[in-house]
Amino acid sequence: MTKKLKVLALNGTLKSTSGDPSSTERMLTLLLEEFAKENAEGEIIRLADHDIKPGVTSDEGKGDAWPAIRKKILAADIVIAGTPVWLGQPSSIIKRAMERMNAFLSEKDDEGRMVSYGRVAAVAVVGNEDGAHHISAELFQALNDVGFTLAPNAIAYWVGEAMGSTDFKDLDEAPEAVTSAIRMLARNAAHLARQLKAEGYPPVK
Repeated sequence: MTKKLKVLALNGTLKSTSGDPSSTERMLTLLLEEFAKENAEGEIIRLADHDIKPGVTSDEGKGDAWPAIRKKILAADIVIAGTPVWLGQPSSIIKRAMERMNAFLSEKDDEGRMVSYGRVAAVAVVGNEDGAHHISAELFQALNDVGFTLAPNAIAYWVGEAMGSTDFKDLDEAPEAVTSAIRMLARNAAHLARQLKAEGYPPVK
């Protein structure tokens, strides 16, 4: 039997676990349920629960929660960046995670490749106004810059009616268009991750 893939979902909601329910969490949960059908097991880290220091290194000193999160990122085959839409932008918390992964640019393995090479990235977005395409463009570029590989259709998103008051977490069930995107994301990302595990990228040096 094919070895299970590992999926790590970074929840960039501004709400801690002790706060209100998170629409981003619901989207990521649906994604992990679909990944389970692809022989991939997952974990969600709610970034707001952790003291991630500002900076662009892998360890910003005493009390920094990022080193432990970084370890899980590098142990995963697939990393999902999940975020709500705020002012048409990704959340400040998911942006901080991207800033911290900037360190991968200078962290190389024995073959000269970034330590993040061979891992697949995807994006999940929820919000009440259109902004998903803008956010995916930002996060796709950032994730690719720091060494992750993107599968086709590597985004699942939901945006409600402009100026509406309904959140994704409040829907009785996810719309078919969303569940279809989730299925495609999981299938494509898992397929690509298996290919990269079988044959990674060539040495840089």
